[in-house]
Amino acid sequence: MLARAESPIRRLIRPALWLLVIVPAIVLVAQLFLDQLGAEPIEALEHASGEWALRLLAASLAVTPLMRLTGWGWMVAQRRFLGLAAFFWAMGHLSVYIVLDQFFDWPEIVKDILKHLYITVGMLAFVLMIPLALTSTKSSIRKLGGKRWNQLHRLVYVSAVAGCVHYLWAVKKDLAEPILYAAVFVVLFALRFILRKPGPRGPRPLPPDASVTLPAA
Repeated sequence: MLARAESPIRRLIRPALWLLVIVPAIVLVAQLFLDQLGAEPIEALEHASGEWALRLLAASLAVTPLMRLTGWGWMVAQRRFLGLAAFFWAMGHLSVYIVLDQFFDWPEIVKDILKHLYITVGMLAFVLMIPLALTSTKSSIRKLGGKRWNQLHRLVYVSAVAGCVHYLWAVKKDLAEPILYAAVFVVLFALRFILRKPGPRGPRPLPPDASVTLPAA
């Protein structure tokens, strides 16, 4: 059954992922210009962009367990795509804060980062994503070597945790959503750990085209 599903999924998944990344951005921009983001449009933009960054980061972390279960090594390219998409949404989240919220007031931004712990943790989550985005190419894997590249990309776990903590501390009343996101990441971390463990006959073999680029992260 998996074999029958593989071909259409492989053909359609990248266009579907592009729509997943781009359509929410178009909708948010349209809502902003049409004044449909409520009484606090900037806060709404910050909230939505941050949530999309977390969603796409979770989606990128879900790809490796999916590859382990299905043997679809070609999904590694989609994992890189989703990781980069998460980074660009996080960059959009930060840009809304810097440009629309603070109007490039750098002394106030630095003061905010040092004063409010949730902003400090959010900045940490973003900064940790930078080396992951910069080394997301196949050439980076070859230059760093598989082992060092895997070690570097374990930073994604720290970034994900920091992102969830940032969200949790930033929310003042309803904690249900940040707790839900944290629970999703806990499940993903557990799946990745369980599926990495060798079974009674040794480690689960990887598809040939994923043997170099399938990281621990």
